[in-house]
Amino acid sequence: MSSSPTPSEREKADAELKAKEAAEQATLPYKWTQTIKDVDVTIPIPGNFKGRDLDVNFTKMTIKAGIKGEEPIIKGEFPNPIHTDESTWTLETVPSGKEIVIHLDKVNKMEWWPHVVTTAPAIDVSKITPEDSKLGDLDSETRAMVEKMMYDQQQKSMGKPTSDEQKKNDILKQFQEQHPEMDFSNAKIG
Repeated sequence: MSSSPTPSEREKADAELKAKEAAEQATLPYKWTQTIKDVDVTIPIPGNFKGRDLDVNFTKMTIKAGIKGEEPIIKGEFPNPIHTDESTWTLETVPSGKEIVIHLDKVNKMEWWPHVVTTAPAIDVSKITPEDSKLGDLDSETRAMVEKMMYDQQQKSMGKPTSDEQKKNDILKQFQEQHPEMDFSNAKIG
């Protein structure tokens, strides 16, 4: 019978995985970061290039970026679609030369990407700690969903019914009141 790993073993395994991921990501010819809403890719290039020397294209599911006439620095399929109208690229001057900065707007704003292109090494998205956000930062639909989840979690922790369970109870109670002739003693809500 195998025992589950101790907290220190889990911590060591997590640290090893994180180091392996960091080493794999460091070998990429670009750097990338993400929030739950978007992905930013930074590609360092020599300082003598101008915007017209670059070939940067992205579609809903693909990207190709690099210097015209050379092998693309990044090329491949996204793990998930982007909004092309909301995604942009710029050429910026930095102390070490220049960088192509690509901003990709995710279609699904509730999903972390394991990589920018599917051929690149993946990161473990389950280990991502999201940045702090305020409920006021969310759109009304997402905010309502988060508030409902928070309420349901609070209700469960107090041993009370969730909003969905309460709704079912209310419907059953209303039906019982409308039909007093029926026996509901063995009724189960599922």
